Amino acid sequence: MIQEIGLHKFNNNFAIRKPDKKDYLLFYKENTVLLKRNGEQMDLPRFQEVELYDGDIYENSTYLFSIDEEAFFLVSQLKMEDAVSFEMQELNCFRTFEPMWKGFAGITGSQLFRWYEGHQFCGRCGKPMVKSQKERALLCENCGRIDFPKISPAVIVGVTDKDKILLSKYSRGNYKNYALLAGFTEVGETLEETVQREVMEEVGLKVKNIRYYKNQPWSFSDSLLVGFFAELDGSSEITLDKEELASAEWFGRDEMPEIHSNISLTGEMMEWFRSQKTE
Repeated sequence: MIQEIGLHKFNNNFAIRKPDKKDYLLFYKENTVLLKRNGEQMDLPRFQEVELYDGDIYENSTYLFSIDEEAFFLVSQLKMEDAVSFEMQELNCFRTFEPMWKGFAGITGSQLFRWYEGHQFCGRCGKPMVKSQKERALLCENCGRIDFPKISPAVIVGVTDKDKILLSKYSRGNYKNYALLAGFTEVGETLEETVQREVMEEVGLKVKNIRYYKNQPWSFSDSLLVGFFAELDGSSEITLDKEELASAEWFGRDEMPEIHSNISLTGEMMEWFRSQKTE
């Protein structure tokens, strides 16, 4: 999965620090990120590569996190009119970015970018927010409101019926391959209750024996994904929510489509089910 970066160590402890020339610079605009072309490959830029075009980047930076000894900073403003070998690319590029630890850094930084950008003003009184000097938080000095980074819990559900699993395709968005059922947790419900509600809402099925599998930070949607397997309870007849799903079908282990990406919890759960022997 995208956060499994091998021997590399991710450190997101809060710190106030200034960037060095060799540190990585993360600049985002809407759903795009600044990348530098190195031959045929794209890479995250370093400060020393960008300062030639904008000397103010050091003052416009916020430390985010480190991976090993490599530090990553968010830059809020950037002037790159005459830059060569740089381009803005869609954030989905991080789904296949190499090496994967840099892809993880790039998409994780985008989650913090969206939070900073969306909380420049207090949601209660409208006054400007300021960065806390003690923790990763934004403060309103007028009314005392404190905002922390947005993390939305969501479930991924592998619904099984003996040696079959339910796979679906979304009716919206850019992802068109098969996936497991998924949905965000609502206020006041447990994760297990989310599993039951989402399965009923999307395909009209009841489930039982809900079992936790794994979890995954998923910055593409500012989420923490929590994976579960659940057994069908009753009829296997599907009633499709066509606003959410384009299709939903039962697949045997030897009928399941190939998974072409190793970054997602959904993909790992599908491969895990495929590898299990029929009881």
